[in-house]
Amino acid sequence: QVHLVESGGGLVQTGGSLRLSCSASGSTISSRTMSWFRQAPGSDRELVAATYTTGDSYYADDVKGRFTIAKDNDKNMVYLEMIRLRLEDTAIYYCNAGPAQGDESTYWGQGTQVTVSS
Repeated sequence: QVHLVESGGGLVQTGGSLRLSCSASGSTISSRTMSWFRQAPGSDRELVAATYTTGDSYYADDVKGRFTIAKDNDKNMVYLEMIRLRLEDTAIYYCNAGPAQGDESTYWGQGTQVTVSS
């Protein structure tokens, strides 16, 4: 099993920056796709960014050029660097660990609130 704990959320003004962290324990994340999702009030949870075991990354169109996902396998950590934040980035951000060989489960953290104000 993988236990995920997010941190780094908070209140920031438009144009500001935040760095989210996701600490993983219980199992290594080196062989897993790690992702950040977000869910705004009244909306579905959506994929924001993902980093694959190949080294490739995915970004949703509206965060490209503003968000950067990074994984530190040695520390078992995943980060989401967010710059030029917009009002519409306000949401709860969740860390997600994908399946690995021998473990087909997907794991979620409890989420961290990001609020962007004008």
